[in-house]
Amino acid sequence: MTETSLQLGHASAQPQSPEEAQLDRVPNPHQDTDYLARFTVPEFTSLCPVTGQPDFAILVIDYVPGPWLVESKSLKLYMHSFRNHGAFHEDCTVAIGKRLADLLEPRYLRIGGYWYPRGGIPIDVFWQTGELPKNLWLPDQGVAPYRAR
Repeated sequence: MTETSLQLGHASAQPQSPEEAQLDRVPNPHQDTDYLARFTVPEFTSLCPVTGQPDFAILVIDYVPGPWLVESKSLKLYMHSFRNHGAFHEDCTVAIGKRLADLLEPRYLRIGGYWYPRGGIPIDVFWQTGELPKNLWLPDQGVAPYRAR
């Protein structure tokens, strides 16, 4: 990926679906160091594939970079592309984790999807890949257990 193909620093159209969204990566300048990067998406929105009503979640993505970092503008546009996407909570959460893992080749990645209740039941979805390096601190994801979030 070249710098000119990045969305960063250029006007970018809002992708209409996750499949059409471009996720960009940049080289990790500290490949020799284990460290944790966290992205929190406190206002994630998708649509229920059955009713078409909006679903809301807090997503927390933790990863230990390998050769690549995710470029944050492209990540924001990708997350926003779910606004009109109909999928179940489990599908959204796991698909995001897998797409990031495929793109970044991280040493470790986990995603927590903390979904607000619909029909009185919150659904929380967790997915991870890789092993957390032994010398690394992994903080709690910081989302309180359900108490009318």
